[in-house]
Amino acid sequence: MYSEEKWLCSNLTTFSLKKVYSDKERLKMDVVQTINERFAVRAYKADPVPLDLLKKIIQQALKAPSWANTQPWEFAIATGKPLKAIENAFVKRGIQAPQSEISRPYEFPEPYMARIRALHIVDQSKQSQEEREANTFNNFRHYGAPACIYLLIGKKFYYQAKGINSWSLYDCGSVVQNIMLLATNYGLGTIAQAQAVIYPDIIRKELNIPEDKLIALGVAVGYPDLDQPVNKQRRSREPLDQVAKFFGF
Repeated sequence: MYSEEKWLCSNLTTFSLKKVYSDKERLKMDVVQTINERFAVRAYKADPVPLDLLKKIIQQALKAPSWANTQPWEFAIATGKPLKAIENAFVKRGIQAPQSEISRPYEFPEPYMARIRALHIVDQSKQSQEEREANTFNNFRHYGAPACIYLLIGKKFYYQAKGINSWSLYDCGSVVQNIMLLATNYGLGTIAQAQAVIYPDIIRKELNIPEDKLIALGVAVGYPDLDQPVNKQRRSREPLDQVAKFFGF
């Protein structure tokens, strides 16, 4: 049921491979360990992710909280020929203005821009046009992941007469975080991709998604290729005292 190698990170920067787990042995971590070991995987093995495992992850992720138990999320999970058709159509269309159905940030004032710059190992401004295109197309192909979980939200619930229901996105963030943590627990890697849904018409056509559903996000999922340098990098976080203040203690 699982791939030949199971992986764990011993901490945020150091990897250690673990033994193979049989079908009767579940890979288990405590919550803190799983949070610390999750990272955005940008290179995957070709090994397919079993359908039963994807179902288990999503079923367990559905325990996420939501406003008055509204549970605004739905999912379309693609692999094999349907996913390849989406990827090929994205690459064929090439780099155009995003047509995302959920608004993207228009600008990044400080300190947010500084945090984005810290993501890039290579200065993208020094890359050639061909290198930048190759990076984008790799993103379009979900970094080689064999499956993608597309997050859907009801259009009428998100766009309401008195304004946008932002809480539905907040709630969906909870279920997506659950998915990514559970995937880590079961030896998989993930990356949440806004770029995976910039051409929603392509996804809608290939997966027969109705017009009353917004295609909000793609979550690539698969077995991480830990030999790739890109998967050895870790992103920093702001120190606690920069983002949290405590009162009355």
